[in-house]
Amino acid sequence: MLTRGSIKLFTVGGTVVRVHPTFFLLLAWIGALHWLSGGPQEALRGVVFILILFACVVLHEFGHIFAARRYGIRTPDVTLLPIGGVASLERMPEKPGQEIVVALAGPAVNLVIAVLLIGFFGATLNPAQLARLEMDEPSLLDRVAAANVALLVFNLIPAFPMDGGRVLRALLALPLGFTRATQLAAIIGQILAIGLGFLGLFGNPLLILVALFIFLAASAEAGYVQARDLARGYLAAHAMITSFEPLTPLATADDAAALLLKTTQQEFPVVDGAQRLRGFVTREDLISALKEHGGATPVLDIMTDVPTVPDKACLETVLQTLQTSRAPVLGVVDRENRFLGYINAENISELLMIRRARSVGPQRA
Repeated sequence: MLTRGSIKLFTVGGTVVRVHPTFFLLLAWIGALHWLSGGPQEALRGVVFILILFACVVLHEFGHIFAARRYGIRTPDVTLLPIGGVASLERMPEKPGQEIVVALAGPAVNLVIAVLLIGFFGATLNPAQLARLEMDEPSLLDRVAAANVALLVFNLIPAFPMDGGRVLRALLALPLGFTRATQLAAIIGQILAIGLGFLGLFGNPLLILVALFIFLAASAEAGYVQARDLARGYLAAHAMITSFEPLTPLATADDAAALLLKTTQQEFPVVDGAQRLRGFVTREDLISALKEHGGATPVLDIMTDVPTVPDKACLETVLQTLQTSRAPVLGVVDRENRFLGYINAENISELLMIRRARSVGPQRA
């Protein structure tokens, strides 16, 4: 998960802005390069430029966020990585027109910034700056303007799941449908990512990182869309795990450890006498508690709160909830909110694997 280990910076309109620790490695690298070329003052200039550049990246992401909010789509957080920012929209709109608006809102922010810097603050734009933003000759204002033009152009490359790739997916969806369009856009994105990675071999390691991110992200999103398509027609009750060993609220970490050895479970529901789900103890929670606090630790102190879904909920919705909540599992409850079972990503994958196998298997005459 991108948010795991990341540091919270601030919150805007319900969206948390985080920074991944690897971002500080980028700052250190940029600072070291500039220090070697011009001393401490040059190092400071380089770091300040990167910070301003990533402020523009945050504004770019909030362009997507505010556009998506128009269509009722929330964004829990934005994470800054060395290769840019990633906004965790709870979903992308499936209507092509809406996806185009959301996709283009980010680059539009960079266009506005560049126009303001050039038109109102006197920044000048040299095409050479787009290729070498780290060069020392231009003023800071010129470099920021060039950086925003570069962000605009780069994000419009039709490499799914970048902004240009999402526009491509939306256009393809008109004649092909959402699922097929996603698959085709992902293939195109991966081909372009391979090309970017090849160019990166000629002295630009950051381009290789970006290419790797695009390749993996395209594959992941195509897989998610395909899984969501296969999930249609199923309910939460079809995918939930009903054979499990629960823990009581009075149980301890030692009790959970005994069940971990006795069963094949990786997570244990904590269920009270009224069959209400109190939380889950994951294997990671358990091992951490045993190391830090000992086996007498009550499970109520180490369990994780997880969302619940009705047993009649569509599996497509469950899949989306599992992705957006980032919870290890989802509890499944009945109309009276009594705990019936739970769903994890592995069990959904197995159900969809079975459905896929049946759909391509031998047909009876």
